[in-house]
Amino acid sequence: MSTPLAPAASALPATEIRVALAGNPNSGKTSLFNALTGAHQHVANYPGVTVERRTGTCEIDRLSVTVADLPGTYSLSSLSPDERVAQDELTAAPDVVVVVADSTQLERNLVLLAQIMQTGANPVLCLNMADEARAAGQKLDLPLMEKLLGFPVVETVGHRGQGVAELKAAIATAAARPVQPGKRLVLGETMDRALATIRPFLPGGGEPIYRSDWIATRLLTGDPEYTERVSAMPGGREAIAEATRQRERIEARMRVDIAVFVTERYFGFVDGLLREVRTAASRVDARQLTDRIDAVLVHRLLGLPIFALVMYAIFWLTFTVGEAPMNWIESGVHFLSAHLGGLWPEGSTSLLRSLLLDGILGGVGGVIVFLPNIVLLFAGLAFLEDTGYMARAAFLTDRLMHRFGLHGKSFIPMLSGFGCSVPGIMATRTLENPRDRLVTMLVLPLMSCGARLTIWMLLIPAFFPPAWRAPMLWFIYAVGIAMALVLARVLRKTLLRGDDAPFVMELPPYRLPTLRSVLLKLSERAGLYLRKAGTTILGISILLWAATSFPKPHVYRVDAQIAAGQIVLASAAAPSGKPRLSEPEVARKRAAEDLEYSVAGRIGHGLEPLFRPLGFDWKILTAMIGAFATKEVFVAQMGIVYSIADGEKGTEGLRAILARDYGPLVGLSMMLFLLIATPCMATVVVTRRESGKWRYALLQLGGLTGIAYLLSLLVYQAGRMFI
Repeated sequence: MSTPLAPAASALPATEIRVALAGNPNSGKTSLFNALTGAHQHVANYPGVTVERRTGTCEIDRLSVTVADLPGTYSLSSLSPDERVAQDELTAAPDVVVVVADSTQLERNLVLLAQIMQTGANPVLCLNMADEARAAGQKLDLPLMEKLLGFPVVETVGHRGQGVAELKAAIATAAARPVQPGKRLVLGETMDRALATIRPFLPGGGEPIYRSDWIATRLLTGDPEYTERVSAMPGGREAIAEATRQRERIEARMRVDIAVFVTERYFGFVDGLLREVRTAASRVDARQLTDRIDAVLVHRLLGLPIFALVMYAIFWLTFTVGEAPMNWIESGVHFLSAHLGGLWPEGSTSLLRSLLLDGILGGVGGVIVFLPNIVLLFAGLAFLEDTGYMARAAFLTDRLMHRFGLHGKSFIPMLSGFGCSVPGIMATRTLENPRDRLVTMLVLPLMSCGARLTIWMLLIPAFFPPAWRAPMLWFIYAVGIAMALVLARVLRKTLLRGDDAPFVMELPPYRLPTLRSVLLKLSERAGLYLRKAGTTILGISILLWAATSFPKPHVYRVDAQIAAGQIVLASAAAPSGKPRLSEPEVARKRAAEDLEYSVAGRIGHGLEPLFRPLGFDWKILTAMIGAFATKEVFVAQMGIVYSIADGEKGTEGLRAILARDYGPLVGLSMMLFLLIATPCMATVVVTRRESGKWRYALLQLGGLTGIAYLLSLLVYQAGRMFI
C-alpha cells in the first residue's frame, strides 16, 4: 500500500481544497469518508446507503480539506436523483476527485473512472477492498498503473483504516500537481474523431465543463439534460446539430445504438488498462464460499422462509436479552424518582415536584427504559447489513414486490424505514422511475420504525404473556409489511399506473462485520435515541404535563360529595352502607378530576365518541395526541397521564396499570392504529420535500390514518363477537 507519487511535505502550500469521493454503490466510499474525517456515517454491505451529499473536514499537513461523500453511482448518466447529486458535484470542478473502486470488481468500477476523467477532473484512484482482491489472487502493477493514468493510485482497506495515510498523501499530490485532463483517456479512433469534430462548436460559457470532452460525449449520446443546457447558450444549437450529424454517422457505420457504442468504448479503455497492469487475475473460484452460502440462503423455495426465521430470531433476542438491562434502567428511574420525591413532604401538591416526577421522569424516563431493546434490534440489523445478507433479502423479495407494484430496489429504502421513515424516504432517490419512488415513499411509513419499537415494548408485555411476546412483535412488523404491499398494489393500479422497471442490483460477497463498524452503528442509533429523549421528547413531555395539569377545577366533585355526606373518610365514623375512602384514595380522585378538567383531558373527551368503537377511551386518546410529533412520545404521555390519574405508580408499573384497565383486544387495536396512522411530523415534511407536492404528503397522512381507523374498528368489533 504505497504511493510512488507521495509529495514532500515542504512542497505543500497552505490552502484549502475540496475533495469529492465518488464510486459505484457498495465500493466502500463511506468507510473511507469516516476514516478520513472521523465522521460516523451509516455504512452497510449493500448498495444505496448514501443518498445525498455529505461533507466532513480533515487536515493533510498544511492543507485544510473539505471532503464530500457522494451517492454511489455506476455512471454519470443522471438516471436517478442520487446520480444527479453525484454528477452535479463532480462537474462543479472540485479540486480533487477520489474515485473509489472495488478492487474485486475493477472491470465495472473503472468505467466511472473513465467518465470522470472525461469531465476534466483531477482524480485519484483508490483501489478499496484490496485485501479481498489479493486473497482472491489478483496482483496489480501499481507504479505502471500510475504511469499509464498520469495520476496517483493507492490501495486501501477502508473498513479497517488501512491505506488511509497513503490516500491522504495521494490527495495532497493531486492538489499540488493537478493532472492535465484528457491526455490519458483513449476511446478509439472513431470516438476520438467524433469528439474532436464536435469540440470546436462547443460554446465557451466560462465553465470548464463546456471545454471538456464530457459535454461533447453527452451531446453525442443525445442526453436531454445537457442538450437543453447547451441549446440555451450562444452557439449551442450549432454544437447540437454537429453532435447529431456525428451520432447518425457512427450509428450508420457501426450499426449499433450510440449509447451502446459509447459504453463499449469505456469498457474497452478499462479492458486495455487492466491488460497492462494486472499481473495475476483473480481465481475463478474466488467467490466459491459466497456461492455455496447463496445456494441455501437465496434458494428459490427456502430463501424467504429463512429470512422470516432470521428476523424472528432478532425479535426474540430483542425481548429476552433486553429484559434484564431494561429492568435495571427501570429500577434506576424508580430509585431517582423516590429520592427526588423525598425532597417534598408526603402528599405535597408542589408544581415543581409534579413537573420533575410526573412530567420529566414520567415522560423521558419511560422512554429511556427501552434503550436496550433499541440497541439489540439494530445490532441484529447491523450484523445482517454488514455481512451482505440484506442485499440477498432485496433479491429474494424482488419477485414478491413486483407482484404488488413495488420495485425490488424499494426493499432498501423500506429496510431503512425500520430504523426511521425519514432516511428511508430519502433513500428512494436510488430509484430511477418516478412512480416507483412515489409509491415507495407513500407506503414506507408502514414499516415499523425504531420509534414505534418503544411502543411495542410497552404494550406487548402489558397485554400478552411471555411466550407470545416475540411472536406478537414479529406479527406487528409483518402486518406493516403486508399492508405496505397491498397499498402499493392499489396505488399502482389506480393513481400511479405505469410500467415496471427492471431490477438490477449487485450482490456483494459475504463479509465478516468488524466490531468497529457494528459499534459505530449502535452508538449512532443509541445517541440519536438519547438526544431525542433529551430534546424533543423532553420538550413535548413538559408541554403535555402542562396540558394535563392546567387549568385546575375550582371545586372537586369528591370534596362536594364528602361535604354532602355522600362519602366519608375512613378515619371518621359514618353510618353503615356509605362509601368510605382513605386520604390517598381521595387524593387520587382529585388527580383524576384534575386530568379530566385539563386541556388534554377535554380534547380526549371530545374525541372519545369517535374512537370508542375502536376500544379507546379519553386517556388513550390524550396520550396519542402528541405522537404525531414523534412516536416515542406516546409512551411518555401514557406515563404522564397515569402518574397524574393513578397514584399507584410506586407499586405498579405502567404495564400493570394498562393490563388492569384494558384487555388484550384493546391492546391489539391500539397497536394496529399506532402502526398505520398519522406518520410523524418529520415524515410528512420529508415526503413533501422528496415528492415535490403537498398533496402526496397529505394523501399519506390522511389515507394512512383512515385505513388505521377502519382496520382497528374491524379488529376490535370482530374480536368482541368472540369474547
